[in-house]
Amino acid sequence: QVQLVESGGGLVHAGDSLRLSCVASGRTFSSAAMGWFRQAPGNGLEFVAGINWSGDSTVHADSVKGRFTISRDNAENIMYLQMNSLKSEDTAVYYCAAASLRQLHSNGGYSLSNNYHYWGQGTQVTVSS
Repeated sequence: QVQLVESGGGLVHAGDSLRLSCVASGRTFSSAAMGWFRQAPGNGLEFVAGINWSGDSTVHADSVKGRFTISRDNAENIMYLQMNSLKSEDTAVYYCAAASLRQLHSNGGYSLSNNYHYWGQGTQVTVSS
């Protein structure tokens, strides 16, 4: 069992940076693939980034590639999403999620929300233009 709590969201201007954190409780964090998703008003859930259990394999959505970076610290049970050069279209509620496997298929596995079994409550990111 894994419990997830996101933090770090807020209101920023376009071009600014934010770092989201996802603190996990439970002994299985270090053996779980993790991901970040987001949902903008009126839109469905969108994959942002995924990371395997050890942190040496990551996947980023094309819409954030080069601007966002996912990482994790298994010693501290924390996953991060560093978001740079934020745009108004990045405005959304951001969710962290944990899978029950150590690694998901690099070709689409991380982007499928059904592959994740544990979800946080979300943190709001608002980017003003």
